[in-house]
Amino acid sequence: MVIGVIAGLLLAGCAEDWGVDQHGRKVAAEQLEGQWLVINYWAEWCKPCRTEIPELNRLAVALEGQGARVLGVNFDALQGEALSKAAEAFAIRFTVLAQDPAARLQLPRNDVLPVTYIIDADGRLRERLVGEQTAAGLQARLAHWQARE
Repeated sequence: MVIGVIAGLLLAGCAEDWGVDQHGRKVAAEQLEGQWLVINYWAEWCKPCRTEIPELNRLAVALEGQGARVLGVNFDALQGEALSKAAEAFAIRFTVLAQDPAARLQLPRNDVLPVTYIIDADGRLRERLVGEQTAAGLQARLAHWQARE
């Protein structure tokens, strides 16, 4: 019985993981637990995405140690080597999730790009921002929502 309980706890812990990133590294649930998330959807064919990525890189650096993280999701669901090459071509320095977290976070379906979601530390959607964003603009939106907590 004890073995069954331990096995169940281990399996439950694995279910919470967020999959792997663009480098094939596991994104463990505890890495993102209690963090505010800025989740950006991008694609190789999206011209505004190309100019937005450097802003997201700057934001990721600015948020280090601030209880918030920038995550990317490829709109075309690229996996493995294809995802790694696309992220490298865009010079993405933040974590890109190979598995779309939309179902996990109950995010609405995207039909346009780029789109960015602000998710609070409890996993609730706070804002959906359509179109190209800046690091300063995203920091302001994040601060707005955090001040309301």
